[in-house]
Amino acid sequence: MNDPLSPQSNDSQKRLLAALALSFAATAVYTFFFAPTPPPPDSGIPDAGVVATAPADAGTPPAVQPPEGGTGTGATAEAPPPPARKVELQRDEATYAFSSEGAGLTAAVLKGAKMREQQELSVAQGFQKLFGKEIPPAPQMDLARPTPGQPLPLAVSITGASPLPADLNYALDEGAPGNADGVTFTGRRGPWEVVKTLKWPQDGFELSYTLQVRNTSGQPQSGELQVHHNRAIDPNFEHAPSFFGGVGNLSRSACWVGDKLQKMSPGDDAPDAEDARGPVQFFGIDQQYFLSALYPLEGPRAGSCSFEATPTLRKVTASFPITAAPGETVTLRFGGYFGPKDPDILSLVPGASLRASTGLGEAAFHPPLAETVDFGIWAVICKVLLTVMKFFYGLTGNWGVAIILLTVVVKLFLLPLTYRSMVSMEEVKKLQPRMEEIRKKHADNREQQNLEIMKLYQEAKVNPLGGCLPLLIQMPVWIALFTALRNSFDIYGEPFVGPIWRDLTYKDPTYLLPLALGVSMVITQKMQPQMMDAAQAKIMTWFLPIIFTLTLLQYPAGLSLYIFTNNILSIAQQYGLRKWLDRNKPQTGGGTPAVAGAGGRRK
Repeated sequence: MNDPLSPQSNDSQKRLLAALALSFAATAVYTFFFAPTPPPPDSGIPDAGVVATAPADAGTPPAVQPPEGGTGTGATAEAPPPPARKVELQRDEATYAFSSEGAGLTAAVLKGAKMREQQELSVAQGFQKLFGKEIPPAPQMDLARPTPGQPLPLAVSITGASPLPADLNYALDEGAPGNADGVTFTGRRGPWEVVKTLKWPQDGFELSYTLQVRNTSGQPQSGELQVHHNRAIDPNFEHAPSFFGGVGNLSRSACWVGDKLQKMSPGDDAPDAEDARGPVQFFGIDQQYFLSALYPLEGPRAGSCSFEATPTLRKVTASFPITAAPGETVTLRFGGYFGPKDPDILSLVPGASLRASTGLGEAAFHPPLAETVDFGIWAVICKVLLTVMKFFYGLTGNWGVAIILLTVVVKLFLLPLTYRSMVSMEEVKKLQPRMEEIRKKHADNREQQNLEIMKLYQEAKVNPLGGCLPLLIQMPVWIALFTALRNSFDIYGEPFVGPIWRDLTYKDPTYLLPLALGVSMVITQKMQPQMMDAAQAKIMTWFLPIIFTLTLLQYPAGLSLYIFTNNILSIAQQYGLRKWLDRNKPQTGGGTPAVAGAGGRRK
């Protein structure tokens, strides 16, 4: 029996042939009358010959490529920007935060008790601390605080015919979550693809920063690659230097070009453009005790720097010319340092860990970062003083005690000179009656008066300026110690004693130490044999200590501690030497005798 539903039946085969015929006819009608027209060859669809390959970690759709033979600009259809993201990386020494909008730093906060802004205390707060009130500490030092309207620190831009903006959105790959040792950003705009990779060695304040700039177009591209570094400044933690207002702690925009450090502070003129062009060795923001800087890892690179410094902003931009053939990738590698200005650390940058992670050898380029610790013309004395103080700090563990022991050493070193000075002053003191006679005799003739007094000095074989010699020798020590306190991170934030002298590089907020210094200076002056008339002696006894005290009110407590200790030792020294001179004087009459050791003669 012929089953009509069986696939083997004649009817089924007829129906199948009819269905195939209808399908073919429908396809033919659609193909000839309704199918879309294919695009012309030059309609703007990407050419398959140029491929923008996204890195495996980018997660960003590749940009549509320009047609072959195009300029790479204008006709490019940009892919949607990746979503904005933020990432924070915890290191032992600092916390770094990044934003994918510009692929730059939004924070580089140092960790540790000393890694703070220098705390400003009022007189009231100083006395509150003296009586036990807790004052909140200064904030941790943030070396990459962004400024609204400015590129983020470490952001890059490209100038030229095909510009790349500094605020481009990048795709972000932060590696393993939680405690990654690096972060990668990938961004594309126009003919450029930029891959930025930052990595940190195991420890320390250094990082490596690699920029890979790829020309994805079919035409050669050129321009200037700009690396931005800026930092927002809180004016509450900065002040300009002045004679009675303190030493100042202004940060500077800095760039070492050629063999010279170019820098700019608020109120300064920007360095001349020609002076800021040449082999760039490093560039960054130079704070009094901290430094954030980038440097070419392979050595100085030809470029230029531009500067900006306002009360709320320090900015330096390093520009390097680049040229890339179609498909070529230009790579620039930088080292970075975000940490304290410790010369022992800075002189080793790049350190062994960074050299190992970047494949650099022992003969790697060392940027002159240590030169930012500027002792000026007092460098030799500063380094000697710091060496002595470090020795005593190693013994006592207290920088204040180290300063006191340094004062004792300097006092002992000057003891022979002080002895001769006192002997000379005693000799001059014995001449006072004869000098008074000369002043009265030639009261109306000052020139003759001076000639007679000088003749008297020559006959007595004494030097009236001998008493000033120890003070003149101490002056360079004071200035060098002041310079060392301004620049030495070792002493920064280090306490002496008690709740108020918590930072020897900062002024005494209670002013007790400078006032004690002034009182001790008055006592010292009163114990000095007077070699001048009453008016001059009054000025030396009162006016000079008052001016000195007012000046030191705003200067580092460590300097006041040194001079105060020096005055106390001088008082004891003068008392002891006078006793010794009196005990050893020839017993030939009353009054203060002459002492042969001064080279003078008895009268």
